[in-house]
Amino acid sequence: MLFQYLAHRKACETKQEERRQRITDVATAFHLSEPLTAQEVEVLAEPISTLVSAVQTGKADPVDILRAYGKKALKAQEATNCLTEVMIFAALSWAQGCNRDGPLAGVPVSLKDTVSVKGWDGCIGYSAWVGKPATKDSALVRLLRDAGAVPFVKTAVPITLLSFESASDVFGRATNPHNSKYSPGGSTGGEAALLAYGGSRIGIGTDVAGSVRVPAHYSGVYTIKASTGRFLKMGNNTSMLGQEGVAPVYSPMARTLEDLETFWKAIMSMSPWNYDHSVLPIPWRVVYLNKAPLRWGVMWDDGVVRPSPACKRALEIVVGTLKKHGHTVVDVTPPSPYEGLQLASALLLADGCKTATAPMRSSFIESNDPGMIQALGIFRLPRLLRWLYTLYVRYVKRDEVYAGLLDGFHEKSVVEFWPYIAKREDYKGRWFEFWKEQEKLDFLLTVPNALPAVPHGGMKEGWRASGYTFLFNLLDYAAGVLPVTHVDSTLDELPPGAFRPRNAVEQGAYKAHNAKAMHGLPVGVQVVGQRLEEEKVMEGMKIIERMLREGGNAYELLNV
Repeated sequence: MLFQYLAHRKACETKQEERRQRITDVATAFHLSEPLTAQEVEVLAEPISTLVSAVQTGKADPVDILRAYGKKALKAQEATNCLTEVMIFAALSWAQGCNRDGPLAGVPVSLKDTVSVKGWDGCIGYSAWVGKPATKDSALVRLLRDAGAVPFVKTAVPITLLSFESASDVFGRATNPHNSKYSPGGSTGGEAALLAYGGSRIGIGTDVAGSVRVPAHYSGVYTIKASTGRFLKMGNNTSMLGQEGVAPVYSPMARTLEDLETFWKAIMSMSPWNYDHSVLPIPWRVVYLNKAPLRWGVMWDDGVVRPSPACKRALEIVVGTLKKHGHTVVDVTPPSPYEGLQLASALLLADGCKTATAPMRSSFIESNDPGMIQALGIFRLPRLLRWLYTLYVRYVKRDEVYAGLLDGFHEKSVVEFWPYIAKREDYKGRWFEFWKEQEKLDFLLTVPNALPAVPHGGMKEGWRASGYTFLFNLLDYAAGVLPVTHVDSTLDELPPGAFRPRNAVEQGAYKAHNAKAMHGLPVGVQVVGQRLEEEKVMEGMKIIERMLREGGNAYELLNV
């Protein structure tokens, strides 16, 4: 135990000192600690399509673009602790030699710590994985380089990747640039913080239960979660290798919707299926939504945790705007979202959380996420005690919602696992019929999470409340998030006695609700399409954003 503790401590100290030294070295060599110049401010304000055009025509130097983003990224790190690997020195040579004719010529791209870059660590918060650099670039990084992009930093995640917070002993805690007492999200939290701060315009994350959509909602940026097979993923690191009960996906995030679309189109133009065998050969398709009116369904409540006042208000803003412009907006009651949460949680953690925690040192030595600690406490109960606890919740507390989740919180044999897969497919079939029954529903609208960002440590009570995003991982639907408004301490306060939790999940989530403390935090809305409808979801998000802007309700990006 002593040797493990010493090894853990040394790994954390070594990694943090390595990061500090790299920041010092690059800041000194390129004067990145100095204030941004007027030209650099101008570079940071340009959409990536403009930067690409300028590089392609010789009007801009990729090194100058990298220097501007390097400066801003280091300021973001100082403010939010969002970076893990600082690759800016190496990125200088990558920028000098980048493909200046590519669709992403000269564009700096930030990467979640899971993304494998040859010669660089991707320890994802496990101290035992420090000092084990990738031996080759992943398929995604190879494509980015061929497209002319310049990977330049990697960003923070929670240990195990199973949280809406982003903290580990190795790198410390990432914070929300809007309010340092709050989480930027997880597991792609560092990426969201960096984008929101303006230290990057394009980043790459992963999503298995909401891990790009919740950070986008918490931090005020844009994303579209891909369906499986649409975006590159092979060759990267992960905490749950081989987990396919709820398939994880890589997906891009962006500071603006315009940049997100430019990036998606650029990636697809590179024929990613020639880099990664798991990608379906589907080019980016032109979608015309010129019929009038479009039909939007609204899911106001997943039956588990009702949306908080701020999140409900954001959804109401979008619904009201669509109606004002003549769109058809209908309330819908889809196949039980609660049942989806039951299935998704049982499938994702079918191994009893053993795979994600296996690389960790003893729990007495290496810190885990507070939500994961709660989950592990249940999974590690002897079966008899877990059964008795479930009976207590069901018949004494009379909480069928939480009891139903507890029914699936156990390690499953293959014989137990396969029936869950069959239930998943049956459930997806019911949603398939639901879409057909809704008179050609174009989109589904809902909140990305019941609450805005949680305060640090908030996942201890809120870890079970992930249904609004997790559902669409289970269904494998394309789903995007765009920021709409900010928490208002007056408008979004709960009147005394107005809230009575319906179950333990809702009760735990709302322990984090404090409109005064959350004032100014971003609030987003989720736009959902069916499987492999990324292009259509993009068009839906563009319609909403355009109408909000025309009505004087455009979301204001953080400007620091």
